[in-house]
Amino acid sequence: MKVASEQTLESLQVQVLQLNSQLKQESTKVLYLEEQIAWLRRQIFGKKSERLVDVNHEQLTFDGFESAKSSQAKTQTIASHERKTTTRTGEDTIQLPEDLPVETIVIDLPEEEKICKETGLALQKIGEEVSHKLAYRPGSFFLKRIVRPKYAHPQKEEKGIAIAPMPDSILPKCRADDSLIAEIITRKFVDHLPLYHIAENLARDGIKIRRRLLSQWVVNAGLALHPLYQAMKQQILSGDRLHIDESPVDVFDSPKMSSGYMWMLVGGVGSDPPYRFYQFYPDRKHIHAEEILHAYKGIIHSDKYGAYESYIRKQSNIWAPCWAHIRRKFFEAEMGDPALRTWVLEQIQQLFAIEETAWTLPPAERLQLRQTRAVPIIDEMIEKVKYCLAHGIILPRSKFKAALGYFCSLIPHLKNYTQYASARLDNNPAERAIRPLAIGRKNWLFLGNEKSGAAAATLLSLVQTCRALNINPRTYLEDVFRRIMGHNSQTLHELLPDQWLLHQGATRSLPS
Repeated sequence: MKVASEQTLESLQVQVLQLNSQLKQESTKVLYLEEQIAWLRRQIFGKKSERLVDVNHEQLTFDGFESAKSSQAKTQTIASHERKTTTRTGEDTIQLPEDLPVETIVIDLPEEEKICKETGLALQKIGEEVSHKLAYRPGSFFLKRIVRPKYAHPQKEEKGIAIAPMPDSILPKCRADDSLIAEIITRKFVDHLPLYHIAENLARDGIKIRRRLLSQWVVNAGLALHPLYQAMKQQILSGDRLHIDESPVDVFDSPKMSSGYMWMLVGGVGSDPPYRFYQFYPDRKHIHAEEILHAYKGIIHSDKYGAYESYIRKQSNIWAPCWAHIRRKFFEAEMGDPALRTWVLEQIQQLFAIEETAWTLPPAERLQLRQTRAVPIIDEMIEKVKYCLAHGIILPRSKFKAALGYFCSLIPHLKNYTQYASARLDNNPAERAIRPLAIGRKNWLFLGNEKSGAAAATLLSLVQTCRALNINPRTYLEDVFRRIMGHNSQTLHELLPDQWLLHQGATRSLPS
């Protein structure tokens, strides 16, 4: 009996150990799920801001959300029907109201060209070439009637007809004036309106243009601006620092792809560089980082995507990782060491406060401020995070463990920005360049195909750079449309938004 009781006691002890182990595993799983639920609550009900503020968790319940959804969940049976098929004629017609104002512009030959250089006889006017273009000025549409007198030699018909050339235009044979094309592009890529909404807006003014034709104008204008687009890229790659990121976009009617990626470069001078360069690729392969950056030598700001890490190692660039991403990792890690998490977020907040002051100082003083105030903070953070990761009690699958690991993987590069005056603490310029794209794709939803993706990248680059410089994109585009075809290709950078703005300022300062 004594032996049996000892066996029973031993088996009970083993069972207790097994149950304790199982309880520990289940507790870990519960904590992990609670962390996921807390993150989901914040995504649905809470603010996305990473500020250190108290959150009233009593309000973040799922009960009201579920009841609201269930109260709206109603089904309705709809009878089947036949849809009328439309017949496409292939004609892209433009219908205009009869009372549309008309403005006539006469483009004549210079007086010296109305005299034959060989015979000295005056050329005779034999008629006129009349062209019509739908134009736009803020608040109204009008029809631009372009009249060009035609001349011929009074005695020698073989000399042909002399006529003044049409003004330079981004789309020379287009029925839309540059002013209207600039307005359409501004509505689409600045106001984020899909083309069918733009077509509806035009129809309210009595102007009926098919969405297909609007799309052709937008794509062709974007492709025509490609040389200027490439000039912007060269300006960014010639700088000592740049920011890079990428974001997905949907592609609608391409047989080869259903989605693609818009890669972004931000560069130029200052704490918030003005150039916003977008490039469309069909995927997110690492090779595209090399294609867009070529053999760039300088400081690269980015997140921890492997394509950038591989490129930086290969080219031996200076990498300035984004402290905003580090902050986000710790902000989302709600189920770890609360004291350490709060302390880390407070230290990062101090680093950002130091940067606000640093960018008001000359480069040498900026570096000195970073070395004296920011570096000690980073060193202390590294020491405490390493200690916590080595000796702390951390859930293996928790977001807190992931935040600590993310931080430690960047330790060799965390202080790089303190050694270069032009470097930044974060990659926020690239993050801000993504925002207009994110807003736009919620409205125009998708790109038509790879060709339209390339055109969209060009137009986004120019209009978003204009916005960064507080330039009216429509005014800029209309002026560039009229000038780019006749501009010297060697000085194309003069038409970039920042250089254009300097020229506008110089022009306005000239005495009248």
